[in-house]
Amino acid sequence: MTEVLVQPDCQLSLACERLDRCGLDALEESPEGKRAPNTGARLWGRVRSKLLRQKLDPQTVQTKNWHMDVIEMNGIKVEFSMKFTSRDMSLKRTPSKKQTGVFGVKISVVTKRERSKVPYIVRQCVEEVEKRGIDEVGIYRISGVATDIQALKAAFDSNNKDTLVMLSDMDINAIAGTLKLYFRELPEPLLTDRLYPAFMQGIALSDPSAKENCMMHLLRSLPDPNLITFLFLLEHLKRVAEKEPINKMSLHNLATVFGPTLLRPSEVESKGNLSLASDIWSHDVMAQVQVLLYYLQHSPITFAELKRNTLYFSTDV
Repeated sequence: MTEVLVQPDCQLSLACERLDRCGLDALEESPEGKRAPNTGARLWGRVRSKLLRQKLDPQTVQTKNWHMDVIEMNGIKVEFSMKFTSRDMSLKRTPSKKQTGVFGVKISVVTKRERSKVPYIVRQCVEEVEKRGIDEVGIYRISGVATDIQALKAAFDSNNKDTLVMLSDMDINAIAGTLKLYFRELPEPLLTDRLYPAFMQGIALSDPSAKENCMMHLLRSLPDPNLITFLFLLEHLKRVAEKEPINKMSLHNLATVFGPTLLRPSEVESKGNLSLASDIWSHDVMAQVQVLLYYLQHSPITFAELKRNTLYFSTDV
């Protein structure tokens, strides 16, 4: 039995990745022991399609029951179960209890401790991905093995001297997954809770000039460690997208993966503005993706240029 946790707010892809990662280990061979070519891939495609077609209506979201389902093809059967969990539970940020840790610790604290501009974990993961993963099909979209990701997390949190050796030996998807996990577990998103409403309003502006002024002003409003790290990640993702013909990861695909991680409402705001799951997807998440896509499609942005620019633009758009 494969349990799939399907969440109502842009977490369908995570659920699909989780099922994909299990390798369809719930498949049962037919009595004849014969399997048609590509049956596994086709069967997985049908499972994924069925997951994505599930209606995220309010009543379904509120239920705590598991929904059981079965899909069969060419004598092979996969059984799986699904249930929905609320956003505040699935995306809850828990500060690290380790004083020397990096996961769940404010980015300003980590960079100050390391005396660096960009956290060590971000620099090392990016370097490894660019070294041997930039041509990997589905990089950042395909999940790594969970145990590998947890091993890397523990190594970075304990400042293990063997981290570099682990990185060089680890599957590249696990390294990409570790980087995503780091940003997901920050006490607040990289683009901050405070500026979230302004980012949502800025990306909705119809006038190109006003949008440009607003979006650049918002970057200048970020704390320096957040801004420098964001610009570092931005250039990395652009380099990944340059290899789209090989890795199949376009700017839009990368924005879809990272947007809701780098920018999302605070837990307090989420609890105070409960809405239909479909509204959460169509409004909040799509806007988060568009914010990151805007910066990815923008001409190169440098920290020095932002700081030299003295143009002031109110965030009250």
